[in-house]
Amino acid sequence: MLQTFLKRRETAAIALEGDVRDEASELYYKAEMVNNSFAKRFFDVVFTSILFLLVFSWLFPIIILLIKATSKGPVFFKQQRNGINNTSFACYKFRTMFADCPNVDENGNYMQAKAADPRVTPVGKFLRKTSLDELPQFWNVLMGNMSIIGPRPHPIELNEVSEGVVENYALRYLVKPGVTGWAQVSGYRGPTQSANAMQGRVNHDIWYIQHWSMVLDARIVLLTLKTAFWGDKNAV
Repeated sequence: MLQTFLKRRETAAIALEGDVRDEASELYYKAEMVNNSFAKRFFDVVFTSILFLLVFSWLFPIIILLIKATSKGPVFFKQQRNGINNTSFACYKFRTMFADCPNVDENGNYMQAKAADPRVTPVGKFLRKTSLDELPQFWNVLMGNMSIIGPRPHPIELNEVSEGVVENYALRYLVKPGVTGWAQVSGYRGPTQSANAMQGRVNHDIWYIQHWSMVLDARIVLLTLKTAFWGDKNAV
């Protein structure tokens, strides 16, 4: 899968001409800067380690008890998602839906979470609204298949649908996915129920790669903390 993606990327770059090709080359160069940045990886590891020691050490047990006390099933939800260069990895979350609930409708279409979704547990609603359900993904950060900041990893089923209708969708795979990202703090958090909404998210993901800096990452962290405390109307 990785070789196929890289070959497709190389072929697309060769086919481009003039300014368009220059823009594509610049984007790939910038993505390499993001992926090879010692400062970014250092921040990921140090910041995440501090969170595990000072916050998650007491917060995780509380969340685990609430989940176990209010619904049957595992505490953690593990799902295969696409990461850098379109490679798949196991992405972790706190379980917010009832165990064994369907994720596709009767026609086989992937069902994103929505407002008043009956699959979501009462505790799950709170966890999703405050983004606490995403905290186990900091384990993915330590393992190196995610970064704190980057394009959010989508379920593989959603990727398969979006790749055919959203322009430049695959460019999201140029960098590691993130626990939070520029799109999420810019109004594109939550379910994307239309191709236009997904296009807006992808455009913001590409903008992030083009303009990446550690200052931008710090800004996104602060904006994420703000929405976590004050809430986000798009969170479901």
